[in-house]
Amino acid sequence: MDRSVAQGPSEGPEPGPDGDPSPAGLPERSNDSRLLSVAIGLVLVVIALVVYAQTKPFRYYDHFEWQAEAFLEGQTAIRYPVEASTDSPGNAFFNDVRQVPSNDGVPRGDIPFPPLPAILLLPFVAAWGHDADGQFIFSMVGAIDVGIAWWVLGALPIRQWVRVAATVFVAFGTVLWYAAQIGTTWYQAHVLAVGLALLAIGIALRADRAAAAELDEPDEPDELDEPPGKVVAPRWRLVPAVRAWLADLGIDRRQFLVGLLFGLACTSRLTVLFAAPFFVLVGGGGTWVRRGFSAGLGAAIPVGALLLYNLASTGHLIHPGYQFLYEQEAGFYTALGYNPTWGIEDPRYLPHNLGIMLFSTPAIEPNIYPAGLGGGEALCVDPAAVRGLFDRDCPIALPLDTGMSLILTSPPYLFALPTLRRLRRSRLIAGAALAVLIVAFVNAMHFSQGWVQFGYRFSLDFVPWALLLVAIGMERLRTSAGVAIAIGLVVVSIAVNWWGVVWGNVLGW
Repeated sequence: MDRSVAQGPSEGPEPGPDGDPSPAGLPERSNDSRLLSVAIGLVLVVIALVVYAQTKPFRYYDHFEWQAEAFLEGQTAIRYPVEASTDSPGNAFFNDVRQVPSNDGVPRGDIPFPPLPAILLLPFVAAWGHDADGQFIFSMVGAIDVGIAWWVLGALPIRQWVRVAATVFVAFGTVLWYAAQIGTTWYQAHVLAVGLALLAIGIALRADRAAAAELDEPDEPDELDEPPGKVVAPRWRLVPAVRAWLADLGIDRRQFLVGLLFGLACTSRLTVLFAAPFFVLVGGGGTWVRRGFSAGLGAAIPVGALLLYNLASTGHLIHPGYQFLYEQEAGFYTALGYNPTWGIEDPRYLPHNLGIMLFSTPAIEPNIYPAGLGGGEALCVDPAAVRGLFDRDCPIALPLDTGMSLILTSPPYLFALPTLRRLRRSRLIAGAALAVLIVAFVNAMHFSQGWVQFGYRFSLDFVPWALLLVAIGMERLRTSAGVAIAIGLVVVSIAVNWWGVVWGNVLGW
């Protein structure tokens, strides 16, 4: 039985990424095909950067730049409140800050968000201070995410058109576009986590495939059971002492790296942690125990560092700023359905948030601005007004700042559903489906649904795994009509997300 997850769910040997049948799911590529693949990936990255940068608005929400400045000052708490001046918009208007005692005579406050985006910004803030353009920097990170997605999909036995379509979809047909172009605090965390999670997935897929190849398993691509516990000899190098230490512990070095990258993603977006079952089922190591242990040990380093950071900066393993912000927002934003008597994570929020995630629609020909930002504001007050596509005062349709259905904003997600029929026979599909389901469930229990946003930004916490399911679902399309539908839905998703990006800028979100 072929235990390589790279096989996918096909009924027979699948074509490799370049369209040729590949025994054991290991595509044999010529140098020319590798160069072509690199060239396509670079073109997609450049296109993404141009689009993200050209649609970028200017926004003041730059908590992580202030956090980076605090780190450079030897502090964990940012200068706060800082009133606006001719040189800076200040940060006194920030809501997501908890004022704390100062040890240097400067008023300070802490922010609860994991600090990895601030660490990324450190050299830029050191060079340019608040003139560092964090929005553009994270537009670049978003474009790099697109290139990583292209690379990840190259580990699957899918045809070239599927690889291109799936990459274009994640770049412009999901809320990654909105997140990468707006590049404010919350979106910076999402964009960085997406790239790190994709890196972890790509290495895990290749490590799993290498393990199967070294075990010389026969080609039965439907069966993705557990291989025998043979030790796999990874090919990448570490310091000899570290390599020996890992080998003595029975750790797969590729999977350890996978866990390290995954743990870093969690230190950008905490809820990504709940995708961990994927790396128990997929990756190097030979058995689920060794895969999980190796990845878990790698992930424990950055996650443990985050807990120690919280403990050192606040005296708590879990940052108390979350509870503070919940109490603040639950009292202020009653129109959003928050209930201060419930917990930050509470199953009673599930119906409301799942409703937004799956079923929320735009306001069609509204006469009153929907609840949320500006709720109750009259629209189209002039009886002679003609509604416009992007007319702020009299629109044809308005996106809701509380969020919109994933099915409406990114309809190619529907291609993930048919793959679930292979759930019990494919570790790849089972792991990706578990990651999507658990992360989405935990997010839907959160008191906030991601407001203010276009679409459903929390979907970025599971989009790296959903992308695998979408690509596999597209690969199973064998008729010209099916291919046309797939391409059509990708085009529709791009149009909808363009509409959302424009509206977000018009409305000043």
